[in-house]
Amino acid sequence: MLDIEKVRADFPILKREVNGKPLVYLDNGASAQKPRVVIDAVTRAYSHEYANVHRGLHYLSNLATERYEGVRGIIQRFLHAGSEDEIVMTTGTTEGINLVAYGWAMPRFQAGDEIVLSVLEHHANIVPWHFLRERLGVVLKWVDVGPEGELDAQAVIDAIGQKTKLVAITQLSNVLGTQVDVKTICAAAREMGVATLVDGSQGSVHAPVDVQDIGCDFYPITGHKLYGPSGSGAIYIRDERLAEMRPFMGGGDMIREVSKEVVTYNEPPMKFEAGTPGIVQQIGLGVALEYLMDLGMENVALHERDLKEYTEKRLSGLNWLNIQGKSPDKAAIFSFTMNGAAHAHDISTVLDKKGIAVRAGHHCAQPLMAHLGVSATCRASFGLYNTRAEVDALVDGLELCHDLFG
Repeated sequence: MLDIEKVRADFPILKREVNGKPLVYLDNGASAQKPRVVIDAVTRAYSHEYANVHRGLHYLSNLATERYEGVRGIIQRFLHAGSEDEIVMTTGTTEGINLVAYGWAMPRFQAGDEIVLSVLEHHANIVPWHFLRERLGVVLKWVDVGPEGELDAQAVIDAIGQKTKLVAITQLSNVLGTQVDVKTICAAAREMGVATLVDGSQGSVHAPVDVQDIGCDFYPITGHKLYGPSGSGAIYIRDERLAEMRPFMGGGDMIREVSKEVVTYNEPPMKFEAGTPGIVQQIGLGVALEYLMDLGMENVALHERDLKEYTEKRLSGLNWLNIQGKSPDKAAIFSFTMNGAAHAHDISTVLDKKGIAVRAGHHCAQPLMAHLGVSATCRASFGLYNTRAEVDALVDGLELCHDLFG
């Protein structure tokens, strides 16, 4: 288990107060706070080591290039990818999925081809496929969740048909905390010759990830949820899929040679990294992932499982609270509504007055909201630095909300 007090000391923002109360930050599903080592690395990179990468021959450019390219190997180790060349740097999961949509799917799909999705998906794993529906006539096939918010792997597999070209599925729901058996889905899809994209935005945060064991073709991650800077991220792309892709953005670094008549492209992964990248953001991401690996993702998972079980126990006593999604192996993410007049925004506002940061809204998952029959929920999402005492503070705040609105 983690030494939670030592971990909390690594995050400067946790020492501050909000509205005169100690900050209780429970909005980690949207974006996590940053440890001092990441903040220091970003400051150092801008203050003492900054230059553009790849193109320069001077000392600072070589240093920045070394720091930046070193992150590729860190991401490879974090995801247990087979090669650094299977790691494409991005600004986050959204860019990674759009890269797959434009660079791999668009030149290969035609009208009537199918993409299998679940109603759990974040908009980042929905909208790019709607682009293909609008522009190519691709068909989106949806798989519903069960009564406890669980997603049956066999239901996803059964949705795969002769025209299915891709299964794009989340590893972990950002709304319900539902964990999906993506390994079983990917194995079955591969046997049927169907590609798989696993959205790792949440899954990579809460437990160890091994993309080779999962068996997916594409696995995007986003840095700001992994305790790194916003604007950082990457996507794992299996080498055989890399060979099938065309670049979807053009510019510097992704080319070998440009003339008036022709352009030749660089080899992957550089082929898909056009222009000056987020140099400092990626350096910060590398430090964040090393921080997580030093803690041990197994230890992070154990700590968050304890928080999940304790939260379930405390919330179970609030019979006027409606928890959305109760699958047994869910992560420490809780979305809820409240009986009475309290809207999700009301709950969030009252909790904020107590220094408690939660999320209110549709959480970029409107198909799931429609399936649940609600317009919005309030969400408390836990991270590696949260404590049982903060769960107690949340419960106290919810009881206040009930007294005010119930």
